[in-house]
Amino acid sequence: MSSRTRHFLNKADDYTPSTSYSVDYFTLSKDIMDNVYHSLEKQKCSQAGIDGGLYVGTCGNAYTLYHLSKKKRFAKERDEMLRVATEVLRTGVDIARRNKSRDPSDECGFLLGKAGIYALAAAVFHASGEDMMAQDCIKDFICAGSHCAPSSYARFGGDELFVGRAGYICGALWLNREFKSQVIPDDVIHTMCDKILQSGRHYSRSKNFYCPLVYSYYKTEYIGAAHGLSSILQMLLCCDSYLEKNKLAEQEIKKTVDYLLTLQTAGGNFPCDFGEIGAEATVVRDELVHWCHGAPGVFYLLLKAFYRWHESKYLVAATKAVDLMWEKGLLKKGPGICHGVAGNGYPFLLMYKMNKDPKYHYRANEFAKFLYTEDFKKSRVPDAPHSLYEGYAGTMCFLADVMEPETASFPFFEIN
Repeated sequence: MSSRTRHFLNKADDYTPSTSYSVDYFTLSKDIMDNVYHSLEKQKCSQAGIDGGLYVGTCGNAYTLYHLSKKKRFAKERDEMLRVATEVLRTGVDIARRNKSRDPSDECGFLLGKAGIYALAAAVFHASGEDMMAQDCIKDFICAGSHCAPSSYARFGGDELFVGRAGYICGALWLNREFKSQVIPDDVIHTMCDKILQSGRHYSRSKNFYCPLVYSYYKTEYIGAAHGLSSILQMLLCCDSYLEKNKLAEQEIKKTVDYLLTLQTAGGNFPCDFGEIGAEATVVRDELVHWCHGAPGVFYLLLKAFYRWHESKYLVAATKAVDLMWEKGLLKKGPGICHGVAGNGYPFLLMYKMNKDPKYHYRANEFAKFLYTEDFKKSRVPDAPHSLYEGYAGTMCFLADVMEPETASFPFFEIN
């Protein structure tokens, strides 16, 4: 494969009804247990480790332990995993509380700020039986939200997933799922929804865009999951109680999702941003097939839209996206879930959860197997090789989910 391409050639045969395959449970389990604590040791829980948030900081490794602790295959290791995760997060929360930042995005950011640390800590403390600590962290999380609630928050673009309101909603919904109760009140979530919709309407009108809702992040109208429109819409669509009370908002969201469908290429991908669209395109980039930019991230919005509105066009688009991932998803950028092999393997597991078609579990298993090949050894070493989103900590979540696909979920990105 040319060194200029972003992906390795997928040499595996695709699934057919006569295909026989098996998951190597022994190898995957051993690899996870060999690496989960090693990766944590490489990520020292200090101010530097906290600065990366859940995305590349130490606390993201605690998420991996929490994720694994819920798997049947690691039932015997559950208590030890939770003990270590609790240790890491106790330190992380202490540092986060002591070091106040003048930058509000440091306080309310979910993937790159303190809000994410508080959310994860609350869930882990709760699972460990430390309910008072859990409640304190929930209060910290709710307080952190006050930083991104004002309309004036983050003029560079305060609605996206990493440090914006969509990320805060993501954390709130995740907490309510983990606790199986409404620990983050509807009014907190609905306020964020209102602000996101107001912002998207205003920006779309100011730039004369074709769809009702558009957002900018540092002067770029991204589409993908990392900073873009797809994850913002996905989080809004997950707020059932808000949509029930705001039918006009749901109509605007649907019109915007339908506009995104028109941008899908014949090969199944989506542009990185609005600058790549149409005859007036101002930017031409190589095709990106990443969770952060491209079809692998937009896929989650498409699947959620199908669940919400039960229209086949969303499932057709999602299927085209996963077919693209099978062809071009073995990325050279490393193993991670943001822009690596594991991130492009996750949509197969979500499709399998939905329709139980063995083709998709087979594909996910092939991506897992690729991580042990000579070809993969030629891939780039990520900047944060042991972290949750760029490195092996997130990859271990994927491997565990390949073994138990019925409970698979991309970290914090669960679709109901």
